[in-house]
Amino acid sequence: MIASLHGTLVEALPTQVVVDVQGVGYEVFIPLSTYEKLSPVGQPVRLLTELVVREDAHRLYGFLTQAERDTFRLLIHTVSGIGPKIALNILSRLSVTEFRAAVARGDLRTLSSIAGVGRKTAERIIVELKDKMARAAVAEGARAGSVGTGLDATLQDAVLALMALGCKAADAQQRIQEAAALLGPQATVETLVRAALKRSASGT
Repeated sequence: MIASLHGTLVEALPTQVVVDVQGVGYEVFIPLSTYEKLSPVGQPVRLLTELVVREDAHRLYGFLTQAERDTFRLLIHTVSGIGPKIALNILSRLSVTEFRAAVARGDLRTLSSIAGVGRKTAERIIVELKDKMARAAVAEGARAGSVGTGLDATLQDAVLALMALGCKAADAQQRIQEAAALLGPQATVETLVRAALKRSASGT
């Protein structure tokens, strides 16, 4: 398994790059989100990679962030009908945060507007990934050390729900704690999230 590549960027196109690692050139397929942030050709580059093995080809897919690779993996391994090409289309059209928010909202219009994703596929994405996207956001926050472990289960679930809607971990935790202080210990996850979103919309 090739988990990452660290070498010199020798060729860069919007859909693929070539990375020279000690004299060996690796062809890596990428989303636009990665292409737009690449260093200039001739400069060092490090990509997190996913090797996808098919009967007719072994292909490497590369990403600049852990969140992008995790989302790619979720899409191709969880949602039937989604292969690497469509997964890259999704990451090229939406940032990870925007994609999580679209899934959390059940936004069929946004998802089905992506090339290769029809309405039925968009529905499968929402059904099959909604809970997993929330857990991925939590794992990301945990890696960053930004989701507090001292919160009770209800508050943690509410924080995760806000993160799935695109809120950063630290901000989500602060907003949920503020909502909990106002609503008291009997508040449910739903009421906490609604209160936090309402306060955010009002700018308080």
